[in-house]
Amino acid sequence: MKFAVIEFPGSNCDRDMLNAALITGMEAEYVDYRKTSLEGYDGVLIPGGFSFGDYLRCGAMARVAPIVDEVRRLAAEGRPVLGVCNGFQILTEIGLLPGALLHNESHKFVCRNEHLTIVNNETKFTHLYDQDETVVYPIAHGEGSYYCSPETMKELQDNKQIILSYSENPNGSLEDIAGIVNKEGNVCGMMPHPERAMDTLLGSEDGKRLFQGILESWGK
Repeated sequence: MKFAVIEFPGSNCDRDMLNAALITGMEAEYVDYRKTSLEGYDGVLIPGGFSFGDYLRCGAMARVAPIVDEVRRLAAEGRPVLGVCNGFQILTEIGLLPGALLHNESHKFVCRNEHLTIVNNETKFTHLYDQDETVVYPIAHGEGSYYCSPETMKELQDNKQIILSYSENPNGSLEDIAGIVNKEGNVCGMMPHPERAMDTLLGSEDGKRLFQGILESWGK
């Protein structure tokens, strides 16, 4: 499988994302945000960072980047799309995931390893984890508080779209939400960084199974 790692001005986790993809057996390469085609790619990885300097609000300017129409096309075709941190913010801005990411409740940037719970292990992203398993991914964000309307929250819960939750909520997210998928199950967004949890030397290798799960789910 060949994945596009989308680079925006201000992306700073693109190398981590590319490395995570490559060491788990994916074929992957950087794709500039100004490109207008994703022909030949089987999936999309949107890394963290500060796209366009987070002006207006996180992900708002990335929403109108030329590559976005192609990201939407692949998502509509059922291809895997993963957005992490700023990538999650972008996915909500372009309408591929519901809700929004607000300033952390503390109004401070938080950066640390975080204990998380696998809420739903029956998705194509999380099927290599155990239900209710505790994993450790780093977090690094200032606007990671997940918010949505009560109606949307009910849909997320009814459709089992919440896949990852915080053990100790670091940002004020509703229902401790750390990651969700769309109704179809092929678009995933999360604030924690699985691509930075690939080696015990760095504190955790719990992120490996997420990328391996993507490869197993769509690589068949």
